Amino acid sequence: MASFIEMLNDRWRGNKTALCIGLDPEWEKVRSITGFQEPGEGLFKFCRAIVKETHTLVCAYKPNLAFFACHGPAGIEALHRLTEFIHLEYTGIPVILDAKLGDIGNTSKCYAEMAFGYFKADAVTLSPYLGGDALQPFLDYQDKGCIILCRTSNPGVAETQSAIDFVDGCVPREYTPYYKYIAHLVANKWNKNGNCGVVVGATAPDELKEVRQIVREMPILIPGIGAQGGDLVKTVAAGRAETSDGMIINISRAVVFAKPVGDEKYYQAAERAAREYCQAINDCLTQS
Repeated sequence: MASFIEMLNDRWRGNKTALCIGLDPEWEKVRSITGFQEPGEGLFKFCRAIVKETHTLVCAYKPNLAFFACHGPAGIEALHRLTEFIHLEYTGIPVILDAKLGDIGNTSKCYAEMAFGYFKADAVTLSPYLGGDALQPFLDYQDKGCIILCRTSNPGVAETQSAIDFVDGCVPREYTPYYKYIAHLVANKWNKNGNCGVVVGATAPDELKEVRQIVREMPILIPGIGAQGGDLVKTVAAGRAETSDGMIINISRAVVFAKPVGDEKYYQAAERAAREYCQAINDCLTQS
């Protein structure tokens, strides 16, 4: 079976797409749109319909664990069924489990087994706060992607990721603020198996450009376009790699809950929105 990086390269170059659809199925919206009454079955069928309509347009899917796990065993099983469905029906499309995991070694080992064993995700998002030993159980899966939080798209990043002051001598000055130091660690210490990527939000194109210069050709997962208001033109110009696209541009609500036009069904609206974003990204790549 192909590795996560190989799958990404195939989708980038073969399918000409850097679009990732984030599957964040807010249950109350799903229920109002579809009429489903039971979360487990409803979440699976809703996401399955989105995938069926958009699979030719994406480089990856990114289901968020929280939107499934909050419904208990039924939600967990829905996510398991969804990843299984994508792998069986659309071989070659990677699934990124958005869980932001990271804990002490033996706990991380169990989390890695959950992500890559039970859910069979091709990649997982990870928190670097506990350091490299907490990430190591994930990094050891050489064919799986480890996408590490670097500079996220939420407003609160100024409290932590943009911090500049460190203990003297702890961090080289050229790698501050903190998000630049994380990018440095990922690129120069943690990526020994060539299976790492980073998360940088589209809401910070200047910081995205800085991170790209540090991580070079490494994949960057970029949330923040669409509902969060990131600028697509600036994002592509700042985030693309020199020799390949290098970007996993995530759109969630703006696709999954796209408003139908005319006689469209919800999944048709999602396909139209995904197609428009895919084309817009490719247009930006051509122009930049």
